[in-house]
Amino acid sequence: MNALLIVDVQNDFIPGGALPVPLGDVIIPLINSLQRTFDLIVATQDWHPVQHKSFASSHAGKKPFDIITLHGQEQVLWPDHCVQGSTGAAFHSALSMNKVEAIFRKGMDLEIDSYSGFYDNGHKKSTGLAGYLREHKVQRIFICGLAADYCVFYTAKDALQENFETYIIEDATRAINVADFENAKSTILAEGGQLIESKFLHRHL
Repeated sequence: MNALLIVDVQNDFIPGGALPVPLGDVIIPLINSLQRTFDLIVATQDWHPVQHKSFASSHAGKKPFDIITLHGQEQVLWPDHCVQGSTGAAFHSALSMNKVEAIFRKGMDLEIDSYSGFYDNGHKKSTGLAGYLREHKVQRIFICGLAADYCVFYTAKDALQENFETYIIEDATRAINVADFENAKSTILAEGGQLIESKFLHRHL
């Protein structure tokens, strides 16, 4: 079984949102088109409580994109984003959700950030995504969404650690920082993952 995993295509990550990914909106039509190819589609959703510790506003004297140590983990401080129940946390209205079978929320623990759709950044809590995919006999995961150098990258890393055959659909993701994504791609390839373009997807299904 193959699964399409759509990562965090939410209003706050789209241009005009609180933490916009450059050109994050241009991939939405492609993601909608990709869904026709898959029988199983799941999505992740950043879902932070108010005053989440990854927000710069939760730390006196800090500003967005400062880096601190939080519970032993390096933590980038972000603008407030994807706050539970907010318009910014909602999936973008142009994203087709009709075929999405399950949504896995992350970042709900006030004290620790969660880039990956599988675990928080400290690998202390599982979202249940790996078990869900195994129950559906998934062997190959194809990942798209936002942002390539953070949540897509960490989701792919954890997918590989969970022994799924893992692909990032490169033209169906966009990065906050393109140089960081180049480094991320090297890591994914070194750990056994693959990067593909959507036009070659049929070769892997």
